[in-house]
Amino acid sequence: MIELFRKVFVFPRASNDSYVILKPKPEQPLQSFTVCLRSYTDLPQPYALFSYATKAQDNEILLFKPKPGEYRLYVGGEFVTFRVPETRMDWEHVCASWESATGIAEFWVNGKPLPRKGLRKGYSISAEAVIILGQEQDSFGGGFELPESFVGEITDVYMWDHVLYNMGSIMWHGHFSHYIFGW
Repeated sequence: MIELFRKVFVFPRASNDSYVILKPKPEQPLQSFTVCLRSYTDLPQPYALFSYATKAQDNEILLFKPKPGEYRLYVGGEFVTFRVPETRMDWEHVCASWESATGIAEFWVNGKPLPRKGLRKGYSISAEAVIILGQEQDSFGGGFELPESFVGEITDVYMWDHVLYNMGSIMWHGHFSHYIFGW
């Protein structure tokens, strides 16, 4: 296992081939999840941070920023929009969670919760997936588009197979176990 604590992935330029592949091994379909990461960029155009695609659905889970002040969380190809206050040029810590039983989607920016929204109640996320950082998958493991590529830095990426409720602690490098992957 590669030690990634205090390491950063740098995406130096807009391209179709600048991304990170993660191949998680969840044991069963996901009925809930939490994804957290930190990013640093000055991009004004749309970009993808986290893309979880399956053979059946390219936007199974997607964290996408279509424009400044807005994030979209996709689950099973459908999305909800979260409006966020614009921040000065600095690292941005985001967490997104979703639970199938209630359909509740939550989004946190820099430790602050945004209003919860409803998304895909009763849906199940396939366990066989490819996760890409820095690009949106338009097909399983590929189909990248240059205009949606991320340019900047990403670190502290974690994913859990349940909803976490103490996001403030995560923002300040809290340590949590039982994650699917993380550093």
